[in-house]
Amino acid sequence: MAVAPVQKQDVPVYLSGLGSVTAFNTANIKSRVDGQIMKVNFREGQEVRQGELLIEIDARPFEVQVEQLQAQLFRDQAQLRDARLNLERYTSLIPSGSIAQQQVDTQKALVDQLDGTVRNDQAQIDSAKLNITYCHLTAPFTGRIGLRQVDSGNIVHASDANPMLILTQLQPIAVIFTLPEDVLPKVAQQMRRGTLEVDAFSRDDKTKLASGKLLTIDNQIDPSTGTAKLKAVFDNKDSQLWPNQFVNSDLLLETRKNSIVVPTAAILRGPQGPFVYTVNPDKTVQDKPITIALTQGDITVVTDGVSPGETVVTDGQDKLQRGSHIEPRGGPPSRSTTAPVTGAVQRPAVGSEESSTPESAGRRSRRPSEPGAGGNSAPGD
Repeated sequence: MAVAPVQKQDVPVYLSGLGSVTAFNTANIKSRVDGQIMKVNFREGQEVRQGELLIEIDARPFEVQVEQLQAQLFRDQAQLRDARLNLERYTSLIPSGSIAQQQVDTQKALVDQLDGTVRNDQAQIDSAKLNITYCHLTAPFTGRIGLRQVDSGNIVHASDANPMLILTQLQPIAVIFTLPEDVLPKVAQQMRRGTLEVDAFSRDDKTKLASGKLLTIDNQIDPSTGTAKLKAVFDNKDSQLWPNQFVNSDLLLETRKNSIVVPTAAILRGPQGPFVYTVNPDKTVQDKPITIALTQGDITVVTDGVSPGETVVTDGQDKLQRGSHIEPRGGPPSRSTTAPVTGAVQRPAVGSEESSTPESAGRRSRRPSEPGAGGNSAPGD
């Protein structure tokens, strides 16, 4: 009979949900002016920094327009100076009665009119200079360029529906995943105590892609599914995560210190509830009822029934009864019973060979099961 020891160790509690990767920032870069593309200063897939020049559009028509508007401004400024000088002359003649008040008022209105014309000319110059600035398209943030949609020599318009390129920020990057509404109070409580860690795993749930931090919980619950969205942020320095990628997300809720754990395979269920077979010194077995607190992966945390140091049967329990004599053998016990003290569920490191083996997928339970949740099934049910 395969047996394993009852151990006392720290048990990490994970909440798992399905999620997708979302770019931290995405920009569909379009032209804000009409003109010909003179130069494309990037390569497809290139990493660019904020403010870096990406595309140059022919700015010569706008430069000519600026010169024309400046000439118009110079003419209108000259007319305004002349109108002001005449107003001063007319005003000085009022005390002698040599000029009518109506003529003075008319001259004041002319001065104000020409002043408005000068201001309008200056605004048109500023607008033309702004168009020159729009001819130089720069990166709004640091990110990675996708496939470009236009080449040098093409004519672009401000009304074009398709962007010239799409810029995506990949470092950092976000993952949005869902969890049941029942666990949100626990998550919110742990967030107030400190930052929570989140691990992202591949679609097949075998390979760990990255580790990040929980950023926030959405402000509403989806009534159709009874779940809420959570957002985690990852540095993504090794570019393992890509926008719209499907991932399995594991949120480390807490670590239960000095918990008594038994292999999940050792647990049976009977009319009186869950129980295990423990091995006595004379190699006979005894059934003991237990109280389950949590099932995490291939280990189960119990609060009553067994003590550290005892030995439980992990295989072939359906053939046993109280007082049966067995010949214990040590393997293969639950993998988690050999996990380090820092955590009962031993997670493969990023890129490790262990993470790519099929059997590593069985090391992780997708969601911890509380008593009565139906997640503590064991052989012999």
